[in-house]
Amino acid sequence: MSGKPAESAKQIAAATGAEVRYGLSFVSHEAWRILIAFLAIVLPLLAFAALAEELREDGVFFFDEPVMLALHKLATPGVDAFFVLMSKLGYTWGVVPVDVAIAGFLVWRRRYRDGLFFTLAVVGSLLVNLMAKGHFSRVRPELWLSIAPETSYSFPSGHAMGSMTLGVAVVLLAWHTRWRWWLLAASGLFVLLVGMSRSYLGVHYPSDILAGWSAAAAWVLAMHWLVAARAPPPPSPAAAPAAHDAIEDSETAHKAVATGRKPG
Repeated sequence: MSGKPAESAKQIAAATGAEVRYGLSFVSHEAWRILIAFLAIVLPLLAFAALAEELREDGVFFFDEPVMLALHKLATPGVDAFFVLMSKLGYTWGVVPVDVAIAGFLVWRRRYRDGLFFTLAVVGSLLVNLMAKGHFSRVRPELWLSIAPETSYSFPSGHAMGSMTLGVAVVLLAWHTRWRWWLLAASGLFVLLVGMSRSYLGVHYPSDILAGWSAAAAWVLAMHWLVAARAPPPPSPAAAPAAHDAIEDSETAHKAVATGRKPG
């Protein structure tokens, strides 16, 4: 019984290694296309944020404060609890662990192209968010004292980008299955509620949310197209275990020679 878990662990490790090599090879060959896609998302974000500064001295759009105040009027203890939960599900309690689980599942099933697409979508979306936040440095809204305060910069919303990235990526992965419309509806509702929660809690302007949604959707679609159009055929399912078996056989042979025994 103890041999089976060890064998499974070796197979997973071999599959992970094959996925990493496949992904690194793709990124090295397509680095300039990935960079162009990255800049094509980041530069409009920066222009969008700069436009807000030009329109008003406080750097917000005309709809930002009215929408936030309208959501704030809905405040009750029950609504507070609901949107705090949605906000947590939009990052630490939901999006992040689900991202890790999906990536692990795709590697385990040796769906190398899907794993490459999903990883590029998630990691690239995070980098877009970090670069835009660091460059623009938009401060958080201060219309009221939030029950879930944040200290980082505001534009664009990381929760909005993370939830949209996950939602669009999952729908694209399942597009050729019977679950696509159910997942589209569920993902759309989840993304909407996560975005609303951030403005309801007073930690993001609606323009932060809209920018995050737009950037994430554009990035995921770009990576999906790039992988579909440019990624080479993935390794065969047997490639990773076969490579591991070859290494193990080689080690066995060396040990046999060293001890004077015939291998096998």
